[in-house]
Amino acid sequence: MATIKEIADKSNVSTSTVSRVLNNDHTLTVQAETRERILRVAKELGYETILERRLKQRQLTSKQVGIILTQSLDEEISDPYFLSIRQGIEMELASNGINTATFRLHETEGNQMMEGLDGLIVVGRVKETTLKTISQVDNVVYINHSPNEDLYDSVVINFERATEKALNHLISIGYTRIGYIGGKEMEHMKNKRLISEDKRLTTFERFMKERDLFDTKAVFIGEYTMAQGYKLMKKAIQSTKLPEAFFIGSDPMAIGALRALQEANLHVPNDVAIISFDDIEAAKFASTPLTTIRVHTREMGSTGVKLLLDRLNGRELPMTITLPTELVIRESCRGK
Repeated sequence: MATIKEIADKSNVSTSTVSRVLNNDHTLTVQAETRERILRVAKELGYETILERRLKQRQLTSKQVGIILTQSLDEEISDPYFLSIRQGIEMELASNGINTATFRLHETEGNQMMEGLDGLIVVGRVKETTLKTISQVDNVVYINHSPNEDLYDSVVINFERATEKALNHLISIGYTRIGYIGGKEMEHMKNKRLISEDKRLTTFERFMKERDLFDTKAVFIGEYTMAQGYKLMKKAIQSTKLPEAFFIGSDPMAIGALRALQEANLHVPNDVAIISFDDIEAAKFASTPLTTIRVHTREMGSTGVKLLLDRLNGRELPMTITLPTELVIRESCRGK
């Protein structure tokens, strides 16, 4: 938004004159042409007066926003990734005084539950056709998924780039026999769950094949839970040739995998190195603190709310915002 100084410079008047005109100071004596010029410049630069901003805020606080969660409560507890996104959404909505209604997709019967909503924030993967069967809401923001960037706002991360960042680090410090442990990306609907492409896995396969390093026997897939991380690492340990390093698709899975390695008297990172994904709080307190890809999940949630509020204020052009990830190096991975 433009500043008063910018408006003053373009209007060729003082900042105090601009401030008094924009705040409708009736004690100010100024020519009508000057007043009109200031207001015109302010409008051209997109400036909003305090009164206009308060009016918009009052209009927003009368809105009702729905949050659709594609994860069950058990899944959210098992993997805090989506829980953190939801908390970011709820905190941002609360700070704006906006009423909310929360739905879990697998529990939602139909669009009667969505009636009266001014906007929706969808957390996770939902087909566009599925959304249309349960909602007639026009203003929709997707988080962690972008089904149609020509129609909907979305907040995402680049899973391909994040996975490549982890694998490039492993290779740069000398590892070539790299395995993968991960879960399944799911789309939830009433009474069914559909498996969708997980870009961590597909990027791992492409990356390793391009370097002639891919071994199908070094890929272990289950569910995104700590228990599955434990189970899949035990399976890997029992295989004929244990990889010297693993990229693991979530921190909870990696914590479970650490336990399996400890039970087998295998040391991390001397025997097996690990890089995981998320950087949940527990990652730095694991038995061996995890090297991981940090995802700014709360910021994903709050950014989604800001996009929705911008839509409700009149923006028509859909926007996709890709938040960066970063490699956090701890003790679970070091050079050979």
